[in-house]
Amino acid sequence: MGDADNKKAASSARVITVSDRSSQGAREDASGPALVKLLQDEGYAVESEVVLVPDKQDQIRAVLEQAVQDKVALVLTTGGTGFAPRDVTPEATLQVIQRRCPGIPEAMRAASLAITPHGCLSREEAGIADRTLIINLPGSPKAARENLQAVLPALPHGLALINATGPTDCAPQH
Repeated sequence: MGDADNKKAASSARVITVSDRSSQGAREDASGPALVKLLQDEGYAVESEVVLVPDKQDQIRAVLEQAVQDKVALVLTTGGTGFAPRDVTPEATLQVIQRRCPGIPEAMRAASLAITPHGCLSREEAGIADRTLIINLPGSPKAARENLQAVLPALPHGLALINATGPTDCAPQH
């Protein structure tokens, strides 16, 4: 296992599903468990319990802040990234992060556009809060998996840089 693999295996992750109906028990959450499985298959130390929260900006912000306080390395949200009036996950995320990571949602939208013209309608955000990387994903299980798979190869390096304590050379020295 290389250094990136060691970092990934040691990285903690939390999945948060944003859905009024799932948080009330009126609909089974399919996206959260799908993301947990995908991350576990990649070697992340994922909490097996998905956090369910309604589409309320203050509650979304609170669970994101709790994840940062808990020093979770990677936080994925699923749901609340569309155009509907209650889709406020990106706004809650922007309240928590200190630094945006625009390349992550750009890559996810580009991958989505290769599959569906609706890919441009996602308002995902990604950013860093202290030493936590937060990434918003769509609410559909299929779209959430596809979007995460578009950026998954880059995440170990990004997480390693977030947690670096010394110089961070991105290019190998010869």
